[in-house]
Amino acid sequence: MKKIRVVIFEDNRNLRESLFKLLETSDQFTCVGAFANCERVVENIEETQPDVILMDIELPLVNGIEAVRLIREKYPDVKILMETIFEEDEKIFQSICNGAQGYILKNTPPEEIFDAIREIYEGGAPMSPIIASKVLRMFKFNLGKQAENSFDLSSREKEILKCLVEGMSYKMIADTCFISADTVNSHIKNIYKKLQVHSKGEAIAKAIKGKVV
Repeated sequence: MKKIRVVIFEDNRNLRESLFKLLETSDQFTCVGAFANCERVVENIEETQPDVILMDIELPLVNGIEAVRLIREKYPDVKILMETIFEEDEKIFQSICNGAQGYILKNTPPEEIFDAIREIYEGGAPMSPIIASKVLRMFKFNLGKQAENSFDLSSREKEILKCLVEGMSYKMIADTCFISADTVNSHIKNIYKKLQVHSKGEAIAKAIKGKVV
């Protein structure tokens, strides 16, 4: 069984080392890098080739929000899970718009951290209930500010895009829409093409910014 490769960006040494040890105790994960800042974030990702990144939002030199943007430009497919002690709406919104796919609080129990990493690796968008409610609130707020832009999406494509925004995995979307996983993949490819994006994070950001759904 392939281990999920994880990289940590966390300036708190004790927390960084605790997360490293936690991941290494599991037979499902391997921590291929743990860094105190994002000064060399692109080079760090190139050297470690992770599947999932655990990213602190408040970092010295280059903060997590900016780091997500830098990573997404060079590595559009890597999964990014934000970690923070803060629940500030705007920071959550900015990090997701920059391409983060999930968001958890630092006091999340170990087993839930494992679950979140597995979920994001498999295509989901894990968020704690508190954060999910904040994202939806920001989503609705921005819908009210933006002019509607459908991008010629069909009603089914809009339905699936809305499911992505709400953090559903492909399997959950298939179950919710009563279609097969292959059909979900086909619709999502069409959505990406119409929105002119290359990842789920970009699609969600465009949906939020442009009142697509």
